Amino acid sequence: MNIGALLAGLFSGILGGMGLGGGGILIIYLSLFTDTPQLKAQGINLLFFIPIGLTALLIYAFKKQIKWKAVLKFSIWGLLGSATGLYFTDFL
Repeated sequence: MNIGALLAGLFSGILGGMGLGGGGILIIYLSLFTDTPQLKAQGINLLFFIPIGLTALLIYAFKKQIKWKAVLKFSIWGLLGSATGLYFTDFL
């Protein structure tokens, strides 16, 4: 096993679980050290975030540190912003 891949995955997971954007480490590692095209590295990063995000969600929910009313409000606005951004990508 490649020690660089192990460290990149470990640090990405730790930072992602804390909400600090560990995906930046993963994208840089994949783009620079494995010659993965940037678009593919971004896709891998999005897939990598799903289990990390779900794990962090479960931990914080178990500790009762999530304000679910705020989550609902921000989720609605986030989805609306994502849909708007997706629409405008055709014009940029």
